[in-house]
Amino acid sequence: MTSQQAASASIEANNETSLRTLPFGDTQDFADAERGFVAALTPGVVKNAEGKVVWSSDAFAFLDGECPPTVHPSLWRQSKLCAMQGLYEVTDGIYQIRGLDLSNMTLVEGDTGVIVIDPLISVETAAAGLALYREHRGDRPVTGVIYTHSHIDHFGGVKGVTTQDDVDAGRCPVIAPVGFAEHAVEENVYAGTAMARRAAYMYGAALPPGPLGSVGAGLGQTTSIGQPTLITPTISIDHTGQTVTVDGVAIEFQMTPGTEAPSEMNFYFPDRRALCMAENATHTLHNLLTLRGALVRDPHVWSKYLTEAINRYASRSDVVFASHHWPTWDTERLTEYLSIQRDLYGYLHDQTLRALNKGATGIEIAEDIQLPPALANSWSTHGYYGSVSHNVKAIYQRYMGWFDGNPANLWQHTPVESARRHLEFMGGADEAVTKARKSYADGDFRWVAQVLNYVIFADPGNTEAKALQADTLEQLGYGCENGTWRNFFLMGAYELRNGSVGTPTVTAAPDIMAALSAEQVFDAIALRVDGPRAWSARIALDWKIKDTGTVHRALLRNGVLVHFDVEGDLAPADAAFTLTEADLHAALLGGADLSQMIGDGRVAVEGDPAALAELVGYLDAPDPDFAIVTP
Repeated sequence: MTSQQAASASIEANNETSLRTLPFGDTQDFADAERGFVAALTPGVVKNAEGKVVWSSDAFAFLDGECPPTVHPSLWRQSKLCAMQGLYEVTDGIYQIRGLDLSNMTLVEGDTGVIVIDPLISVETAAAGLALYREHRGDRPVTGVIYTHSHIDHFGGVKGVTTQDDVDAGRCPVIAPVGFAEHAVEENVYAGTAMARRAAYMYGAALPPGPLGSVGAGLGQTTSIGQPTLITPTISIDHTGQTVTVDGVAIEFQMTPGTEAPSEMNFYFPDRRALCMAENATHTLHNLLTLRGALVRDPHVWSKYLTEAINRYASRSDVVFASHHWPTWDTERLTEYLSIQRDLYGYLHDQTLRALNKGATGIEIAEDIQLPPALANSWSTHGYYGSVSHNVKAIYQRYMGWFDGNPANLWQHTPVESARRHLEFMGGADEAVTKARKSYADGDFRWVAQVLNYVIFADPGNTEAKALQADTLEQLGYGCENGTWRNFFLMGAYELRNGSVGTPTVTAAPDIMAALSAEQVFDAIALRVDGPRAWSARIALDWKIKDTGTVHRALLRNGVLVHFDVEGDLAPADAAFTLTEADLHAALLGGADLSQMIGDGRVAVEGDPAALAELVGYLDAPDPDFAIVTP
């Protein structure tokens, strides 16, 4: 297997062209990112209780140097900005912790303490950020927490800044948009295994930081790998204009569901003339369909909510900040910044629809579409995290689905079977690899990657093809302005050379699993039923939940686990279990020994408890180490 290569002549030339043609003379972002600096965490390393490093901003110190040929200069610029680390003053009484995780943690000083907005991914990084704040602003208690939306980098570190006891006692309200808990747990449980595995590629958490490896993900450097947690919100925001006062701080909320997250909100601090845009306006083109996988987002409504934010708050604001990147100051500048962001999502939506209504497919539109000069010349619209290419395809998917309308693409072979047939037509694996080497020398890396993928899927043991594919993906990564594309390409090369890295980060953490409702618990179990093996099984189980007084029936029939609250008389179940909701989680998702729980008297059972064992026998286990670049 080959080792890492230098940038090819064609990639180096393309990167040099970008360096000459992009507006690198505009350094306003650096002035904004440096403004208000108070202090950095020194050393910039966060460890867990066992001494394992879960975050290192020091690992990205190489970004202080000049951009090498192996990194797109625009991405290098963005990564330098994202790597700036420490405590920053946004405006009077508002501070941010930046560069200690993928996201920012914002701290708003109140009458008696401090309100924490978006406490990062991990307990360890959130605690380190709060300690840095307290070192320079005093040991203020946390008197409130706000989650801007339902992604884990905006709530996972909550137990690093407050406790469940403080929340239960009313000392620290937790505020989130309506629907937060439902979407937060669903995203991390239902398709959580697959998303987390692909997130290893997207964020490059296993890539060695450096000019040949990880330089950042565009939205931030990478994800911390500490312990994620969750405390369920105590206050739900359900309408725009709703105002809540926390520790003497008045906050007016704007609901933005269906934008960057299914459950999300912006909010305004009238006494500080400061506007928080959550993740709806950052210094990059965001994702409409994230590469790790998610529901397709709606650029049309995203654009409309940005218009609403401009009209409601811009003229009354002196600063706008978000849960990633750096703030923008001055009413005129921030209004233009928000307007550019608004126009970006609106333009991509409208022009994609215009083209698809003329018969163009997603891949065709993505190749042809160009941004207007005013958008293309703004650094904040560049595709460091999302990209025009995959966002346009996402818009097409949102409206038209996976099928492009060509019947030749309606019933294609699986990747392996298609690969075998392609190779036969090409004259075999050796001929395909020989021709791929010629295309590699010509710099046609996109085509080489496609051809070698056929060889690898038809013949997984072909080490020559895998070595050349690793070199090819590496070159594609070196040429990417988009941080997540770079990480995907370089992770593919890394795994071809070194084997699978699995899933470095944890999403389905105990706190997240514990937040599932009884309905969601059985939804999660239903997704694991091995349908064909369970075709002829018929099992009925009742779960009498003492906390709520409800009875929930789980019925396995025809390979489907149907479940519902029991109302009225039904035929007796095979077994009925009486237990608390916490014990339901422990028994069905937490790995607790149900037999022991029954023996201890925590769980009462009527009927035959072996029926549950039979049901469990039909469940399949997800694979957090599934193959991506090989079959």
